[in-house]
Amino acid sequence: MNAQRMATLNVDGKAIELPVYSGSIGPDVIDVRSLYGKTGTFTFDPGYMSTASCKSSITYIDGDKGELLYRGYPIEQLAEKCDFLEVCYLLKHGELPNLAQREDWNKRVKRHTMVHEQITRFMQGFRRDSHPMAVLVGLVGALSAFYHDSLDINNPEHRVIAAVRLIAKMPTIVAMAYKYSIGMPMPYPKNSLDYTANFMHMMFSNPCEDYEPNPVLVRALDRILILHADHEQNASTSTVRLAGSSGANPFACIAAGIACLWGPAHGGANEACLRMLEEIGDVSRVPEYIKRAKDKNDGFKLMGFGHRVYKNFDPRAKLMRETCHEVLNELGLHDDRLFKLALELERIALEDEYFVEKKLYPNVDFYSGIVQKALGIPTQLFTGIFAMARTIGWIAQWHEMIGDPEQKIGRPRQLYVGAARRDVPTIERR
Repeated sequence: MNAQRMATLNVDGKAIELPVYSGSIGPDVIDVRSLYGKTGTFTFDPGYMSTASCKSSITYIDGDKGELLYRGYPIEQLAEKCDFLEVCYLLKHGELPNLAQREDWNKRVKRHTMVHEQITRFMQGFRRDSHPMAVLVGLVGALSAFYHDSLDINNPEHRVIAAVRLIAKMPTIVAMAYKYSIGMPMPYPKNSLDYTANFMHMMFSNPCEDYEPNPVLVRALDRILILHADHEQNASTSTVRLAGSSGANPFACIAAGIACLWGPAHGGANEACLRMLEEIGDVSRVPEYIKRAKDKNDGFKLMGFGHRVYKNFDPRAKLMRETCHEVLNELGLHDDRLFKLALELERIALEDEYFVEKKLYPNVDFYSGIVQKALGIPTQLFTGIFAMARTIGWIAQWHEMIGDPEQKIGRPRQLYVGAARRDVPTIERR
């Protein structure tokens, strides 16, 4: 990178020049790597609100415009014109596949959909009422114990094999976690089906009868996967990069990302949104909860509205809103109590002056939770679906980091505010 210009910083009367770099789009960045060496001071930025931790060519977000790009392509176009595996190829390789590449990619992924049979027995060590995310953290981390032939992160072919295995096996593992929790047989993939249809087959079929995936519902879930595939340097992606910077194997890194995603402020938001709807209970109680949401002294928060990054409407929410109504129409659920409640909350948020002024629009979590519930996915598994979708984003980001010659092991600094140096007194004087 060549600096376009220099920024001058005055510290204790001393002027320091720092390079300023420009990306292809988005804000410029000031390179502060030499700051400590030149001044003996660090920057202080809790939550990394104004700090770029890496350079990346994968995903771009403009929160003010409500824009999300994967490798330069608008998310609206990808969700409309591509399926999830095409988006996986795009994120991993940088370009959309042509017909031959798509066919080869799909075949390669399908060859790896099964998991080692011992993993089934490993899963039986979990209680049946375990949270699915606990199961995913354990099983994905344990994959490194079963697939020793793809752990050399310095070997490009190993990295590719590990990536394909993770993309292929995540739907199987998520479906296994669900089936185990309800006491049904562990599913086997059906590779004659496409990626998302195969996942629905593993989720909802049983050995006693045939299961035919509904194409409207398959497309809805496929769109959920596309919209959640990557989202720049969010908490879980940063976790994957940080774990990977130590040289940890890819399975361990993705397990770390899953653990971070589990948090209710991140991947658990759509689960929290459905729980909020259950708490409200009925359309008649919506005004009461809207009033509570506006009250600064009330601890109640309206989940599924607003977004830390998007100061405009979440572009993913627009697409999920369309998908939500398609699914409700297909299943005849517009009169369902919970869905009527959700639609009333949506109406108020789009019309109420308080929400409009603060730009608290419904976000992607609000709609995706509704869609997943309609599809028959249990609330506890929502974040598992998110993890399945985000696996490709984590892999692409991890792979990019490994190939970045400027990447170093992550080591954030701190502003220490504890006790200064002191001597340990004898026990009689404590």
